Amino acid sequence: MRTYHYFWLLFWAGQPHQSFLTPLPKRTSGFPEKEKVLVLSGNSRRDLHRSKRSWMWNQFFLLEEYTGTDYQYVGKLHSDQDKGDGSLKYILSGDGAGDLFIINENTGDIQATRRLDREEKPVYILRAQAVNRRTGRPVEPESEFIIKIHDINDNEPMFTKDVYNASIPEMSDVGTFVVQVTATDADDPTYGNSAKVVYSILQGQPYFSVESETGIIKTALLNMDRENREQYQVVIQAKDMGGQMGGLSGTTTVNITLTDVNDNPPRFPQSTYQFRAPESMPSDSPIGRIKANDADVDENAEIEYSITEGDGYDMFGIITDKDTQEGIITVKKALDFEKKNLYILKVEATNTHVDPRFLYLGPFKDSATVRIQVEDVDEPPVFSRPAYIMEVKEDVPINSVIGTVTAQDPDAAKNPVKYSVDRHTDMDRVFNINSGNGSIFTSKPLDRETLLWHNITVIAAEINNPKQSSRVPVFIKVLDVNDNAPEFAMFYETFVCENAKAEQLIQTLSAVDKDDSYSGHQFSFSLPPETASSSNFTLQDNRDNTAGIFTRKTRYNRHEMSTYFLPVVISDNDYPIQSSTETVTIRVCACDHRGKMLSCNAEALVHPTGLSTGALIAILLCIIILLVTVVLFAALRRQRKKEPLIISKEDIRDNIVSYNDEGGGEEDTQAFDIGTLRNPEAIDDNKLRRDIVPETLFMPRRTATVRDNADVRDFINQRLKDNDTDPTAPPYDSLATYAYEGNGSVAESLSSLESVTTEGDQDYDYLSDWGPRFKKLADMYGAMDSDRDS
Repeated sequence: MRTYHYFWLLFWAGQPHQSFLTPLPKRTSGFPEKEKVLVLSGNSRRDLHRSKRSWMWNQFFLLEEYTGTDYQYVGKLHSDQDKGDGSLKYILSGDGAGDLFIINENTGDIQATRRLDREEKPVYILRAQAVNRRTGRPVEPESEFIIKIHDINDNEPMFTKDVYNASIPEMSDVGTFVVQVTATDADDPTYGNSAKVVYSILQGQPYFSVESETGIIKTALLNMDRENREQYQVVIQAKDMGGQMGGLSGTTTVNITLTDVNDNPPRFPQSTYQFRAPESMPSDSPIGRIKANDADVDENAEIEYSITEGDGYDMFGIITDKDTQEGIITVKKALDFEKKNLYILKVEATNTHVDPRFLYLGPFKDSATVRIQVEDVDEPPVFSRPAYIMEVKEDVPINSVIGTVTAQDPDAAKNPVKYSVDRHTDMDRVFNINSGNGSIFTSKPLDRETLLWHNITVIAAEINNPKQSSRVPVFIKVLDVNDNAPEFAMFYETFVCENAKAEQLIQTLSAVDKDDSYSGHQFSFSLPPETASSSNFTLQDNRDNTAGIFTRKTRYNRHEMSTYFLPVVISDNDYPIQSSTETVTIRVCACDHRGKMLSCNAEALVHPTGLSTGALIAILLCIIILLVTVVLFAALRRQRKKEPLIISKEDIRDNIVSYNDEGGGEEDTQAFDIGTLRNPEAIDDNKLRRDIVPETLFMPRRTATVRDNADVRDFINQRLKDNDTDPTAPPYDSLATYAYEGNGSVAESLSSLESVTTEGDQDYDYLSDWGPRFKKLADMYGAMDSDRDS
């Protein structure tokens, strides 16, 4: 049977105040129990035994912030199996083992390698075990113990904010809550007074105070006035160790602002204000501004102005400028210097937001007197009416007076006034006005049917000062007279059937009159006396401004008379009576038995099988389509490309390029100037070639002058040399014309293209010597020779 032993955790008192040893938490006395029942377990089936052992320690206490140069000693582990012969080895594991905490494997001494901070980690849990050094087998079960870091006062109190901002209303009572500040201490609150914080005020007395335990700041002075001082800066200190000597401390700043309350009434800086206003000032125009001062701000300084009394109560008004809190005095009615030139008003300024707590300070309003002096100005003439309405008959003669306008100078001088018509309102100059008395008369005939209303503007201006003028509208209505005869309401063209019966209605007539009738128009219809008895038709007046045309006989023949023109006399019943003669066109037409018109042309009976209108339109469309087709066909044939002469791709003539610049001999004067050959001295060096358009213009090359008796051959050779070396010459082959080449010349054409020699007489081997530009041509003609030889 195997017995298990346990560690004795020994405390070495040789180094005081560095580490402490405490018993197990359940023990209440400083002495261990005599016996303890342990439940042992192992790998083999063995009975449980009670073992008797000594007092076991499982906690170490270690001071933080150790400042010594050596390792800090923690404690010692010891096993009953340790005989001191070095056969056992102590092993440490757990939090910080091997790094922060090391153990002497021979003696069991535990040491801390660096300074510890309780605020970083207050407790370390480690495990210790003793093993046989030779076999490596444990001789004791693994035991767990705790190292607690003992706190010292190494942290000062820290406020949650560096700067606090708070505000309270001004005039607050003593003890009014302002703000609460909070400071925390990182030290252990369960050990001593290291974390016990008390508050005190360093700056801000006697205005404020702070509660030492809670950090609540309160007012300490009565009736603090914002208008005297608005900002306060308070410094609060938090100190640990309960505020005792040697404690650590921290501070914070509290910015306290007094907010405004309405504790100041408005006050006018002066009791009387004086303003001047010209009598010509229009309504709602501002005269001046007044302002009552209020020491408060924002809504507590808002003021409402009003006129409470005075002789100008109804002549003037006052409004409040919300931005500047000023009272703006305005004109409500037109001023007249001649009637009244001085007004006295009483203006009152009142706070709109009154705080009842401060009513004891007095009424929150003030009043002032405002004197307004009206100034005389040179005013324009004033018409007796704002507008004039006149009536005139349209048949009045020219220069007839239709009405009068009147205007006077309102000033005391009573300057004379002259009148005129604004021609922009009377472009046709239908009316005119007497400049002296303002009477309006006609200058042209009037016509109500053309224009019923004339709207003109009359200008009245002072004679001494024409700039002083005023205008008035004049509305002239033209009254109607019966000057227009009635006429048909429309153009009447009707028909009568050949088989018509007598007394048959064929058309109903109506009439209109441009004139205006107050009792309504009444028209009468009749036939002229000279045609009434001989007419083939009769007219019946219906007495309702209409009339009917009836047939007089039984049958009509359109071959004898195809059209009848029936005159009709229309009269009105106004004074003077107006009448007119209108004509009704009546055609004689063929009709069926129901009276439906078939045809009104006399030729229709001769050719009864004639084509209808639809058939004629169809034939006309066919003719137009045929003509368009012929024109398009002719245009396409004209634009059709000619068939190329060379069809086969093997034909060598497919590679011949024609430049169309061969000359025409003496008859051709377009490609060159024949006079140049005859007179070399007359050469214009600046003249460009006319057969090509050079892409780049170069300076003309100066050539050597040919002698007077130079042969034409020498001249041509010189020009040929110049042409070959000319940079403006085209980089392609072209036919150049010299002397008399071309049609009509003795030499005829010098072009090899028109040579009389046959292809069999030609040797094209020389083409290979002309360079790469002629290689394609040499290959073509060389291949032809090979084919011919084969």
